[in-house]
Amino acid sequence: MRILVQEVKEASVTVDDKKIGAIGRGFLLFVGFTEGDNPDVIRKMAEKVLKLRIFEDENGKTNKSLEDVGGEILSISQFTLYGDVKEGNRPSFVKALSFEKSEPMYQLFNNFLKESHPNLQTGKFGADMKVALVNDGPFTLWLDSERLFK
Repeated sequence: MRILVQEVKEASVTVDDKKIGAIGRGFLLFVGFTEGDNPDVIRKMAEKVLKLRIFEDENGKTNKSLEDVGGEILSISQFTLYGDVKEGNRPSFVKALSFEKSEPMYQLFNNFLKESHPNLQTGKFGADMKVALVNDGPFTLWLDSERLFK
């Protein structure tokens, strides 16, 4: 499982010219899955996101969590996180989990987030989404379950 975390001042997602999700200060998450991902890995990744301390405290140190700052989350499914350009210039997505297997994992991930953080917005799985954001910093982190938990 991979998650690209972006600290944002605001973010939104639009499908078919309709805004379906929007947040203020918080995390914009791009989420992708691969073979071997399972509920335990998904739960651990959700917990990692919720415990990240990347917001600045009164001393300018990245020491505050999403909860500490009353932040929001916008979660977007993103199979292209598993794009591989090692061989040539056209990305291969063979490591990305299939559409049919990814959707329930994405729903499970969002459910784990909602348990502790009910203010969650999402995109529409499999849709052609337009994502807008105002990155804060910018501050972007790459979380890969293989590096974190396997």
